[in-house]
Amino acid sequence: MRKFLHQIVVVLTVSAMMLIGGSADAAWVSSVMAAGDSTRVVKSSDTRTGLLQASSTERRGQRTFLSSFKNFLPFRNSPQDNDKLLSSVKVFPNPVVDQISLSYRLGKQSQVSIKVMDALGNEVMTLLNQELEAGPQSHVFETNNKLTNGFYFIRVSAGAETVVKRISVL
Repeated sequence: MRKFLHQIVVVLTVSAMMLIGGSADAAWVSSVMAAGDSTRVVKSSDTRTGLLQASSTERRGQRTFLSSFKNFLPFRNSPQDNDKLLSSVKVFPNPVVDQISLSYRLGKQSQVSIKVMDALGNEVMTLLNQELEAGPQSHVFETNNKLTNGFYFIRVSAGAETVVKRISVL
């Protein structure tokens, strides 16, 4: 029962590491598993430091075992889930003088809203609010001295996604 609980803890730990994007180190896993399993064959590769390592065959088996969990976990993001609706948002020049240039990429056709917000989050001006096609987008907006000197935020919203960029106005 004790071995079984120990193996469950190891599997959960490795799964958690994979979910947060880390990679499970085979030597670490073998040392954790070896601590609870006295029947594991371990050899010393460096007699001077006394470090213990699992044999290369054992490490290959562990990597295969760990890599099999990547497709097993149903809540792990697949590559097509990583496609964002709104990406590569760039505001330039920064600091802004007379005009704001904005470029971004839309993953699919959607309603896009671009607003300028002050430091307290109040809407100062709406630059764009319309349906746009998928693909790269580029806009230039004239400020015409409507913004006083200071810091502002450009909020770009498409669908449920929002990206906020900070600008300074001179």
